[in-house]
Amino acid sequence: MKKFCILLMCIIVLISGCKFNSVTSSGKDIENKKSAVVEKNTESTENVGDFELYLEAEDNAAVTGNVRKGNSVKGYSGSGYLDGLENDSDTISFNVRIPKDDFYDIDFISASYDGYKENNVYLDGDLIGVSKVTGTEFQDSVLKRIFLRAGQHVIKMTKNWGWIRLDALKITKSKRFDEGIYKVSNKLVDPKATESTRKLMQYLVDMYGKEIISGQYADKGVNSPEFQAIKQATGKMPAILGLDFIDYTPSRVAHGTVGKSVDYAIEFNKLGGIVTFCWHWNAPEPYLYNTESEPWWKGFYTEGTNINLEAIMDGRDKKGYELLLQDIDVIAKQLKRLQDADVPVLWRPLHEASGGWFWWGASGPDAYIKLYRLLFDRLTSVYGIHNLIWVWNGQDPKWYPGDQYVDIIGIDIYPGEKVYNSQSAKFNEILEWTKSKKIITMSENGCLFDPDLAFRDDAKWSYFSTWQGEFVTLNNTNTLSEKYTEKYMFQKVYNSDKVITLDELPNLKKYGDNK
Repeated sequence: MKKFCILLMCIIVLISGCKFNSVTSSGKDIENKKSAVVEKNTESTENVGDFELYLEAEDNAAVTGNVRKGNSVKGYSGSGYLDGLENDSDTISFNVRIPKDDFYDIDFISASYDGYKENNVYLDGDLIGVSKVTGTEFQDSVLKRIFLRAGQHVIKMTKNWGWIRLDALKITKSKRFDEGIYKVSNKLVDPKATESTRKLMQYLVDMYGKEIISGQYADKGVNSPEFQAIKQATGKMPAILGLDFIDYTPSRVAHGTVGKSVDYAIEFNKLGGIVTFCWHWNAPEPYLYNTESEPWWKGFYTEGTNINLEAIMDGRDKKGYELLLQDIDVIAKQLKRLQDADVPVLWRPLHEASGGWFWWGASGPDAYIKLYRLLFDRLTSVYGIHNLIWVWNGQDPKWYPGDQYVDIIGIDIYPGEKVYNSQSAKFNEILEWTKSKKIITMSENGCLFDPDLAFRDDAKWSYFSTWQGEFVTLNNTNTLSEKYTEKYMFQKVYNSDKVITLDELPNLKKYGDNK
């Protein structure tokens, strides 16, 4: 009997040890002693993961390009790490086997050569997020709550910024999702907000986590090629019209531009729609290069201007400060027109700052935050503009101006062509950017995401706003281009019971009156 028990225990150990073998870069199943796979059957109140897969990069990854093994920098596990990601052809791929359909945290344990770095992460060929590293010591970089089906997957890292050392890939089961994130306050940061603005915010709060509101940027309004192409393909129209104050900017008006977006916004509001505005702020005339290679109309790009926001905001460039105020005053007058027409605005100024490609982000977060707060105070206190819901879109928490200046947190995501996943990793990352609960939205997107996947993944963005032009239309005609989003996906999104279109909006002017 004793020998039988010992034999039985050996068999159990053997079975449990081989239950979830790791997969080598060739795709063949082998037992990898350096890879820990743990399965637990115990329950906990937090539903802490009962699965862990740990793969040493130097032993388990397939690589291309200049990626190579290294061990000169201490702090790694195993026998070393993978060095490289220095060129666009450099990639690191893991073949992994997942035991069951569930949500998992994907952790790239890595270190930077120096300073902040981020690199692209793909799941079975689709971009799902970026791995971020902030220092030279090996550290966790986690993409949270990624849905993985049972079976084999390829998880690949490619160069974005590059210049990291990858020690290991760790995959663990995610914690239980907190549905409380969708219970947000309807209180606006502007206490004097107009009634229509407060009603719109209440509607956004009520819909958040229940349905996703459709949106489309179109610089020619409801009769634009974008809206008409969507209508012809789906029978529906977006509930949100995205517009830009770019052509009202003084340095562009000086070269003959004529702004029409306010008229388009008023027209769409009369149809019962919602409007959102950004502002590609062309730098004031004295700061434009206005050369053949950097023409005046590129003045909102960092490369198109020599403006120094840091010098302006710290008082060294007083003339520049006055010029910025003059530009703000011009836009304030347009916002006042919208307020007089009782048009509430999802206002998204100074967007994508942390990328550095726009001049308002080229001097770092401190100068940017000062400008954002100046813009807020100037519009609300000096001009009495109270029809704005403030959508902050800095793309990075270091650029966050403070809860008292932000109603909604927006993120712009361009994952490539025909990538329909929910971008849940970014959604879950944003949840940690502030301790207060804010509505989270996809304020710009290239391709559409599948609403079924967004609800499956609990990445229920408040609304989306697809960018205009080639992201929707073919050569600026009323025909879908399908380069980024195929026709069937347009039809699925715009006819989904999870997505609100223009015809499905309530009368927002009277919203909540019967409550």
